[in-house]
Amino acid sequence: MPLPPAFESFDPKDIRTQYAALCYRVVNDKIRVLLITSRGTKRWIVPKGWPMRGKAPHEAALQEAREEAGVIGRAYPDPLGQYSYMKLLDNGVEVPCIGLLFAVHTRLLKTEYPEANERDRKWFSRKKAAKRVDEPDLAALIRTFDPRQLG
Repeated sequence: MPLPPAFESFDPKDIRTQYAALCYRVVNDKIRVLLITSRGTKRWIVPKGWPMRGKAPHEAALQEAREEAGVIGRAYPDPLGQYSYMKLLDNGVEVPCIGLLFAVHTRLLKTEYPEANERDRKWFSRKKAAKRVDEPDLAALIRTFDPRQLG
């Protein structure tokens, strides 16, 4: 996938990749999207994390959804698309990141999960979820997401 225009000034080797989960369910024929808050700024985001040794990208996204939101479900192997953002690392440095977004059909939300005390989680309509996230590319992916188009 091509680099987003905002990242063209960065050296490609400085751009990191994270795997993100678009957790969804369908209730009464309505698509609902799960957002969580970030730990630091409490902004609404999707679960995401770094590549994991021995896990395919969609499996890593599902693992992050499990840890950050208590999601039990199935991740689809083909990415829905990508979005760009600046990630604030624990050391205070901001790095450019590409998030590869994977659909995760959510069957169950656990009440106890590793980051339960650090984050809030909430179901939204696609339209409201798209308005809550800060990244325009992510908002567009959420707004146009249709699980009927998954393979």
